[in-house]
Amino acid sequence: MIRDKKVLVTGGTGTVGKKLAQRMLKLDAEVVRIYSRDEHKQFAIQEHFTYHGLDMKRMRFLLGDVRDKERLRRAMEDIDIVFHLAALKHVPACEYNPSEAVKTNVIGTQNIIECAMETGVSAVVYTSTDKAASPTNTMGASKLLAERLISSAGQWKGPRKTRFLSVRFGNIINSRGSVVPLFGKQIARGGPVTVTDPAMTRFFMSADRAVDLILESLAISQGGETFVFKMPVLRVGDLARAVIENSGNDVEMSMIGLRPGEKMYEELMSEEESVRALETDALFIILPYGNDRLEYQHYYDNARVTAAGTYSSTDTEVMSLQEIKAMLNESQFNGG
Repeated sequence: MIRDKKVLVTGGTGTVGKKLAQRMLKLDAEVVRIYSRDEHKQFAIQEHFTYHGLDMKRMRFLLGDVRDKERLRRAMEDIDIVFHLAALKHVPACEYNPSEAVKTNVIGTQNIIECAMETGVSAVVYTSTDKAASPTNTMGASKLLAERLISSAGQWKGPRKTRFLSVRFGNIINSRGSVVPLFGKQIARGGPVTVTDPAMTRFFMSADRAVDLILESLAISQGGETFVFKMPVLRVGDLARAVIENSGNDVEMSMIGLRPGEKMYEELMSEEESVRALETDALFIILPYGNDRLEYQHYYDNARVTAAGTYSSTDTEVMSLQEIKAMLNESQFNGG
């Protein structure tokens, strides 16, 4: 699926993008192009890959913004697979700058779609978020609209060969700008560790697992689906406690309340989406509008019709403190 393919990763200097690029090299992609805006992060990832002995001859680092369609088209020339990870993803920033969120998350995704069709890309994989299910903030709404653009692209592409799909997952443990590194910095300063609400629940997974599921979805996609990964759930208060205990420091927690656009729980799939979804043990498969679930079921191994209803972090058993610590250790974060 990846061997001898030419791959473009937008937002490739982020936590998942970096892991994905590494995986592409290990799977013998012919070329891996990283497309992002920040030259400093591109330099840092080049140093990281070189230090770990990866084949830099197959890497290309392209400066550009998904808002710039002409630059994007040039970056996509002769590419087989596009992994679209570039986004504005921080809830408060998008809430304060909604027009910028639309330009990057919505218009940028439409640019990806049009350039992929124009250059003959075989597949486009869009990475979304659990905040796109029943969104209550700008970031989630913009990501949902981008999902709909990706899903509908397959219906108006005509004779073009490009296959479009979305993958939806929650928080990536220890990702850049996420709460875990913030807790670590607060501990290093002597505290307190600030928690919006200890009872708040969130879906979490490792970056490596996210890459696994991205590739699994690409392998089975027929086009137009949104793949929703079933992820473990934790309480934010338990996460803070695990980070503190792993650090070996005695630091207090301070509750600061919800930020603009935040809610106490997250949904992976809305009730409206569930009525056109299939599921396996690992994921939900939301089909495009107008597709019969029973007709599609045979395309996916061990798929079954999903019962109607939401799939939220309030309906799932939460991780224990020891399980959270194990996840932190797996992501190589010790709280310091």
